[in-house]
Amino acid sequence: MPASRQLRLLPALGLWLAVTLATAFYANGLGYGGRELAATLAAFALLLAGELLPSAAGVTESVQRFLAAPIAWLLAVPILGAYAIYAVGTGNSTSWHWMIVAAYVLVPLALLSLREGSAPAWNDYLALIAIPIPVKRLWLSGLWPYPDGHAAHLMTVLLGMNVAVAGFLFIRGLDGIGYSLSWSTKQTFHVVAGIVFVAIVDIPAGLALHFLHWAPGHAGWRSFPVTTIGIFFFTAWPEEFVFRGLLQNLLSRSLKNEKWAWMAASVIFGLSHITNGGFPNWRYVLLATFAGICYGWTWRRSGTIFASAIVHTVVDVIWHFLFA
Repeated sequence: MPASRQLRLLPALGLWLAVTLATAFYANGLGYGGRELAATLAAFALLLAGELLPSAAGVTESVQRFLAAPIAWLLAVPILGAYAIYAVGTGNSTSWHWMIVAAYVLVPLALLSLREGSAPAWNDYLALIAIPIPVKRLWLSGLWPYPDGHAAHLMTVLLGMNVAVAGFLFIRGLDGIGYSLSWSTKQTFHVVAGIVFVAIVDIPAGLALHFLHWAPGHAGWRSFPVTTIGIFFFTAWPEEFVFRGLLQNLLSRSLKNEKWAWMAASVIFGLSHITNGGFPNWRYVLLATFAGICYGWTWRRSGTIFASAIVHTVVDVIWHFLFA
C-alpha cells in the first residue's frame, strides 16, 4: 500500500484559520458583533485548535514527548482558559457554570490518569461515558447563552473534543486511534466503498420504513458549503473519534476480537440515536447501526478516523440535502 500523506502543521494552521475566519464572517453576517462576538470567536478558535491541530503530522508525538503523562494535565489550562474567555467576555461568568465546567474537564482527565498498563480498564470506559453523554443529552448547553443559544451545540462539541483529546491522546496515551488527517490511494477505495455500502442499504430501507422522504433541495443548496464543513468538524469527526477511535478501539482490546468489537460499537452507535426525533426512534437506530458498521469497516481498513469521518459526512450531507 502506498504510504499515506498526512496533513502537515502549516496547512493545518491554514485550515484552522480558514474555518475560524469563515465562522467570523458567518456570525457577522447574522448581525452579531462587539466584545461578545470577539470573545466567543476567540474561545472558538482556541477550542478548534485543540480539535484540529493534533491531527497534523508530528504534532501529537511532539506534544507527548514534551508533556509526559503527569504534566499533560497542563492541557486542562487552555481548555478552561477558552471557557474563561467566553464567560468573562460575554458577561456570563457564574460560580455554578464554573463548577460544571471544572467537573466536566477535570473528572475525565483524573479518571484517565489512573491507568495501570496499556490494557483497557474500568476508568477508560467511565471516562468515555463521562465525556460524550453530557454533550448528547444537552446538559452543557446552558454554559453558552450567547448568542441566543445558537452556538451552544457547536461550543459544547468542541469542549468535549478537547477533553477527549487531552485525556485519551496525551494523558492516557491510547494508540491505534488514527487521529490524523491523512490520505492514501487505498483509503480512497475504502471511503468510496463505505459510501456505496451505506447508500445501497440505508436509502432503500429508509424509504421503505418511511424514515426518509425524497425531497431534493428542500434544505437550500446555498448553505451547502457551510453545512458540509459544520457536519465534518462538529458531527462526523467527533463521532468517529468517540465511536471508532475510542470505543471500537478499546472494545477490540478488551474483547480480544476485532469483529465482535466492531459489531458492538456499531450497535451502541445506533442506540445513541434512539432519542433523535422522538423516543424510541427504532427506525433511526436500525439505519444508524448499519451506517455504523460501514463507518467501523472504513476505520478498521484505513487506520484513520479521517476516512470514516469523510464517509459519515457524505452520508449526512446526502440525507440533509436530498431527503427529508
